[in-house]
Amino acid sequence: MRWEDEAAAWVALRSVDGLGDVAAYRLLQRLGDPTSVLDASEAILTGAGAAPRLIQALARVSRADAEAEVGRIRDAGARVIGRTSPEYPRLLRDVPDAPLFVVVRGQIEVDAPAIAVVGARHATPYGRQIAARLAEDLAHAGITVVSGLARGIDAAAHEGALHASGHTVAVLGCGIDVVYPPEHRELTDRIVATGGLISERPVGTPPLPAHFPARNRIIAAMTQGTVVVEAAERSGSLITARLALEYHREVFAVPGRVDSPLSAGTHRLIQEGAKLTARLEDIVGEIAPALCARTSGAATTGVGSGFNDHDPLLGLFAAGPLSIDEIIHESGWPAAQVLSWVFDQELRGKLDQLPGKLFQLHQAGIG
Repeated sequence: MRWEDEAAAWVALRSVDGLGDVAAYRLLQRLGDPTSVLDASEAILTGAGAAPRLIQALARVSRADAEAEVGRIRDAGARVIGRTSPEYPRLLRDVPDAPLFVVVRGQIEVDAPAIAVVGARHATPYGRQIAARLAEDLAHAGITVVSGLARGIDAAAHEGALHASGHTVAVLGCGIDVVYPPEHRELTDRIVATGGLISERPVGTPPLPAHFPARNRIIAAMTQGTVVVEAAERSGSLITARLALEYHREVFAVPGRVDSPLSAGTHRLIQEGAKLTARLEDIVGEIAPALCARTSGAATTGVGSGFNDHDPLLGLFAAGPLSIDEIIHESGWPAAQVLSWVFDQELRGKLDQLPGKLFQLHQAGIG
């Protein structure tokens, strides 16, 4: 049986009884692609390390079932993106338990810097306001905002990014065609218009509680860091933060009222070493390398650049090093524009970063 539809081959491979994502990816690394795995002879599979039981399961795969699922995905306006595809989120691909494939509706900027903003479903007005403001500032700085479409902080984060006309991605714990919570249908449509939805579940899968920890691993893995805004002592947001640490990502936590149960989780994260976060600069300073890479890639299009060697802002540094706040104050520019300018000048070798997140004119022998 020759698998001509690549999407169906990905779906079929995941459906193999007893074959998880990690083991399937090992087979892919040895045999090249899902079609090669599914069409491989018993001898080739044995040579690739497949056990007899797995070889038998591969022989029982239903092409018709896989093609039917792909049809449902396409009917939902979505597509299958395999782990080896250039469209697969780059950071997510690098973790060992990455999904074999994801189903995407809309667009995912695979190489753009991305930050997760997550938190309590029953958020306070303060928490929703902070989440929306941070997400809006992140979007203005060209950073993708990733969250889980849940009520409360997640929804506020998506709304903040959309308000800035930025890029936001919602990771679902259900099928790509299922809107949960149901009142977020209009929000979902707005996200798809400029960003995207991601799911690893089959079409029609309901939002069962057991699915959300796995959803959280995708959120943590596909971003440079996770910001937690309001979380109780036991919450899914803390699971996301723990996973972010396991994936060697940054963890940020927004402090709250000391007498609020929703501050307990974020305050514990801060005690354990999470970056206390109140504004965009607290986040951006930790992911500067990714932003510099983004600026470099955009240089030819003018995004994040547009500054020449005689930029008057460089004159602000004549009296000595300046912090981001001081540059914002002296220039009168918005924070996002200053951040983009500073990273562009670092990339061009015009500015050096000093300890304490101070910047000075480049000195010979420094940097």
